[in-house]
Amino acid sequence: MSDAPTPLKGVKVLDLSRVLAGPWCGQTLADLGADVIKVERPVKGDDTRHWGPPWLGDSFESAYYLCANRGKRSVTVDMAAPEGQALIKTLAEGADVVVENFKVGGLKRYGLDFESLKALNPGLIYCSITGFGQQSPYAHRAGYDFMIQAMGGLMSLTGQPDEVPGGGPVKVGVAITDLFTGLYATNAILAALYARRDSGQGCHIDLSLMDVQVGVLANQATNYLTSGRVPERLGNAHPNIVPYQAFATLDGHIIVAVGNDEQFRRFCQVIEQPGLCDDPRFATNGARVANREELVPLLEATLALRSIDEWLAALEAVGVPCGPINTLDRVFEDAHVKARGLRKTFAHPQAGSVDLVANPVRIDGRSTTAPTAPPLLGQHTDDVLEEIGITAQQREALYKAGII
Repeated sequence: MSDAPTPLKGVKVLDLSRVLAGPWCGQTLADLGADVIKVERPVKGDDTRHWGPPWLGDSFESAYYLCANRGKRSVTVDMAAPEGQALIKTLAEGADVVVENFKVGGLKRYGLDFESLKALNPGLIYCSITGFGQQSPYAHRAGYDFMIQAMGGLMSLTGQPDEVPGGGPVKVGVAITDLFTGLYATNAILAALYARRDSGQGCHIDLSLMDVQVGVLANQATNYLTSGRVPERLGNAHPNIVPYQAFATLDGHIIVAVGNDEQFRRFCQVIEQPGLCDDPRFATNGARVANREELVPLLEATLALRSIDEWLAALEAVGVPCGPINTLDRVFEDAHVKARGLRKTFAHPQAGSVDLVANPVRIDGRSTTAPTAPPLLGQHTDDVLEEIGITAQQREALYKAGII
């Protein structure tokens, strides 16, 4: 991991964010080589440090916190105190990027808003992540992934139809809106860094969880905008492609993802139903979508006759996309996951070691994953403050006052 590519070497990021969307952005920038300084409250730190169980060993480090803070340096500063605000302003003067996810206007009272910090550092790229953006009738509201999945339409598309047992709207199993927002934030910051090379000026990036959620509705949004018809929940089926869903076998479920008519023809040969691909009701994808309620039961009856491994072997042999529905223990034992090094072990100052998921980006064949574990609370306070000229005597006084 020590030879990970570092395209952002020399870029300094001040991460004032908490929970997931902002920290995910900061972690991605750290993986790409930026020096990311995570500013946290003294004593308590990021809320997610306490979002357990599970915990790492006997330490008070939650698995949730560990997932989004790799490669950073932790500094504890009380931004409610004038002395703490002064420290953060000094850090911002030397930073390239600030990432924050306070409520709209929340940092203005501390003098840590974009306009205040821009006056100190005109080249600063300041990324604000909120539930509903800086200008919105809902700007004052807090935003949480679960409620945004609901308000932004994702839950109306996820889950079984109402008439099916267990039907109803369902959230995605991870905080997908937060994660997408973190990645959009990273992209915007990288673009701003590129633009600054010519202009010398920073900018204010305004990211809204709600905007991101609507933005990633992708084909489902355009299905609605094009047709005027509100998409319905289809469970594991696809609104635009058939067959593209889960099927029960003798010993579990597999995913079949037929992407074109030629794949469907090969699929029909494997399941020993060659007549289906010549039937005008099923010969083209458009026809299969229109007649899915007739086709799918025929496929279900056939696929239920053999085991997962039998179907996977037969379908893979003719290039029909398919796969098992793995639990996470099987995921981390998968040959691909092992070969790509997606599970990485990091040294940890309390637990000895911690296993985390690697950054999936590879550059010139090498992982971009930062080499250090998520920091302990305040682990780097002395180092970072010394770098900005705060002496040991001054730090001792700040510690005694509870400022750091």
